[in-house]
Amino acid sequence: MKPYSIRFFISAVMALGFASVACSQDALPINAAASVNGVIISNDAVEQGIQASLSQGQKDSPELRKAVLGKMIEISLLSQQAEKDGLANSDRANSQLALIRQNYLADLELSTYISKNPVTDVDVQAEYSREIASLGPQGMIIEYKVSDIAVATEADAQAALVRIKKGESFDKVAKSVSLAPNKVQGGAVGWVQAGQTLPQIASVLVTLTKGQVSPAPIQMPQGWYLIKLEDKKSSKPPTFEQAKAAIRNGLTQKKQFEFLSQLRQGANIVVR
Repeated sequence: MKPYSIRFFISAVMALGFASVACSQDALPINAAASVNGVIISNDAVEQGIQASLSQGQKDSPELRKAVLGKMIEISLLSQQAEKDGLANSDRANSQLALIRQNYLADLELSTYISKNPVTDVDVQAEYSREIASLGPQGMIIEYKVSDIAVATEADAQAALVRIKKGESFDKVAKSVSLAPNKVQGGAVGWVQAGQTLPQIASVLVTLTKGQVSPAPIQMPQGWYLIKLEDKKSSKPPTFEQAKAAIRNGLTQKKQFEFLSQLRQGANIVVR
C-alpha cells in the first residue's frame, strides 16, 4: 500500500478527533468500524481514508479497506500514547494542530463554496464553444515548441542576442546567461499554445518560423526575454466529451481563484 498523503493524514486526524467517543462495552456502536482502548473509529472516518486512497490512484478492494482501517488504528494508538507522554499540550503540538485545523477548514470552505456555486453543464458547453471559436476558421489547435532566455536588463538581452546572431547556439547561451530555472535544459519550455502565454510573448511567437529567434528582446514584468521557436504543429481539437472533464476542472479552479480574490480584497493583510 502506498504512503498516505498529508491531506489524508489531516483528514484522518480530524475525523478521529470528531469520532473520539469512549466505548465501555465490547459491542461496537452501529457506525463504528473499530474501537481502540475505548476510542471509536467511525465508518465515516474510514470511508474518508478510502476515498483519499482512491484519489491517489489505488483500487478499491478488501485489502485496501483493511489497510486503511489498520492505518487509522495505528494513528489512534500513537495519538493516545502522545497524550500519555504529555505531548498533546506542547507548543509544537498546538501549533501543528492549529495548522491542521486551519488547512481542513480552508479546504472545507472551498468545497462548500463550489457546492453552492457549481460549474454547470451549460457553463462547460459554453466554454468549449468559446474555445473552439477562438481557433479560427480552420478549427485547428496550433502548438509551439518554445525555448527562452530570461535576463534582468535589456542590455543583457541584447548581448545574448548578439552572441546568437554570431553563431552560438540558443541552448548554449541560455545555459550561460539565463536567470530562469530552465537554463539547465538550455531554456527549453516545451509545447505551448499562444493563448497559454502572456500577450507580450504570444504576439511575437505567432510571427516566428521554425528555428527563428525573436528579433528583439521582449520586455516582461519580471525581466527581458528572448524566445526561440523550436517547432510547430497543428492538431484537431478534442471532442466535447473528451474535453469536458478538463474544462470543468479549469472552470472550478477559476471560481476558486475569484472567490479567494474577493476575500483578499475585503481583508486587512499586513506582511512584514
